[in-house]
Amino acid sequence: METIRHINSAFSDDRGDIFNIVEGKIGHVAMITSKKGTVRANHYHKEDYQYIYLISGAYESHCCDINKPEEKKVLQVKPGDIVDTPPLIAHAQVFTEDSVFLALTTREREEGKYESDTLAFQVVDGYLNPELQKSN
Repeated sequence: METIRHINSAFSDDRGDIFNIVEGKIGHVAMITSKKGTVRANHYHKEDYQYIYLISGAYESHCCDINKPEEKKVLQVKPGDIVDTPPLIAHAQVFTEDSVFLALTTREREEGKYESDTLAFQVVDGYLNPELQKSN
């Protein structure tokens, strides 16, 4: 399932702060904005491991194991939190405020790589990417 942790400053001085967000191999980083009341994701990744670091706003992260869709989990995400999503965990974000976040993934997203690793999965009512193969 997904996990959440708050990222605190690792170092601070008169110049500002350093926040260590992710350690390890990252293949892709995107900055995404989302409007209050919208839904993102509603999918899972076959191999990709994903991190979402919330810069501003707030959202609910809904998730379930694709083999146990009835066992859903909901995380309340606030700025400075990072949500870790392993492969085969279906996930969706429901934005409760206008938000800005970083989506970091372990796989590259060159043309076709995202679509070949990502399957649509209705975790919550809302947007389903029409470009993705549906798994349920």
